[in-house]
Amino acid sequence: MNDKPRVRYWHLWTDADGISRQTQCMMERFDLKPIQPSADAQWQGEKTSGKMTTMVTVLPIGWVGGWHENPKPQWIVPLSGRWFVEAMDGTRIELGPGELSFGGDQHCRETGGKRGHRSGTVGDVPAVLMLVQLENWPAHPSPCALW
Repeated sequence: MNDKPRVRYWHLWTDADGISRQTQCMMERFDLKPIQPSADAQWQGEKTSGKMTTMVTVLPIGWVGGWHENPKPQWIVPLSGRWFVEAMDGTRIELGPGELSFGGDQHCRETGGKRGHRSGTVGDVPAVLMLVQLENWPAHPSPCALW
């Protein structure tokens, strides 16, 4: 129980040239402490506070969203099914339950008809995703620099 955890996630971000890119990152800042005084200790990562919107979205079988930016910086948590995300640099990843993505591709510039990313379902079942959109979240010009 004393081995500090590492949690992998994908970061979709915009570089200084306005091109979206995908980078695999690790959350590594965890503290072992109780979440309430009477609870046993658990590994807790850094907290995000402030105004946010949480929703569940269901992408139908065969759904493909055209090129677009994430409307706000957001965590995307697949609950069931699989989906893909393709960045402007050509990197395409597929994610399913237990995997995380942070969509931070705001402020891209259009290049060759592409802006932001495109995404869609993979396989023969809908993709159910939970989104946690963050208001007033600063832009991060480099990957894995969320905190």
